[in-house]
Amino acid sequence: MSPRTVFFVSDQTGVTSETLGNSLMTQFDSVQVQRITLPFLESPDKAREAVKTINAMGQADGERPIVFSTLVEDRLREILSGADAFVLDFFQSFLEPLERELGLPSAHATGRAHGMADTNRYDRRIEATNFALSCDDGGRVDNYGRADLVLVGVSRSGKTPTSLYLALQYGMFVANFPLTEDEFEGGGLTAALKTQHEKLFGLTIAPSRLEQIRQARRPDSRYASPRQVSYEVRQAEALFDRFGIPYLDTTARSVEEIASLSLDKTGLRRRL
Repeated sequence: MSPRTVFFVSDQTGVTSETLGNSLMTQFDSVQVQRITLPFLESPDKAREAVKTINAMGQADGERPIVFSTLVEDRLREILSGADAFVLDFFQSFLEPLERELGLPSAHATGRAHGMADTNRYDRRIEATNFALSCDDGGRVDNYGRADLVLVGVSRSGKTPTSLYLALQYGMFVANFPLTEDEFEGGGLTAALKTQHEKLFGLTIAPSRLEQIRQARRPDSRYASPRQVSYEVRQAEALFDRFGIPYLDTTARSVEEIASLSLDKTGLRRRL
């Protein structure tokens, strides 16, 4: 099958159209996809420029592009509908049936999905992100008492991106602590981890995948050697079992999945 170009079109950042569109495209593993985001189409002129871009790409590819749109204004949606493409208009698909069900017209206002209408939620995200950064990689262990969750695992098992995702998306205060040979050789947990035992959640990863990640970071080093990564993963999982720390294999999971499963397995509720 020929590669297909997929456009994500929005009058704001494009995050919603990307999220929804990518979720649908994951169901078609055999399709090679080139992704292009066209954000901030706030005027008819910009919408017409987008149509030209989409049509030009279709001519170059020899296949009509697929367009995921979250444009709100009717005039912009009408312009986009003239593109020589397969256009999936999320607002037309869902807003109009919802208007009929509620018996009310929608506001047709842009920027509400990711705006700052709720400053408390925004402030919580910023505070949680600052916490995750300050408590990254074993930093500020004296601040672990404020944490909702403390992620533990070997280096490059996914702790930092998961901590930041939980902070930004869910407003969770998440610290993370790297397990090293100090813990493995001592056979125990540091004092900082012991006092927060009920908040601990482990991340593990297949040695082969960990080796790939570390090789990209430090090629041909002891840190990335098959023997070292196998040792660390084996020791980390043994430590999780010894101290009753629930854990998750991150090998084939996205950051979004790791974050959601971490909350599900620990019984924590998101803050936002």
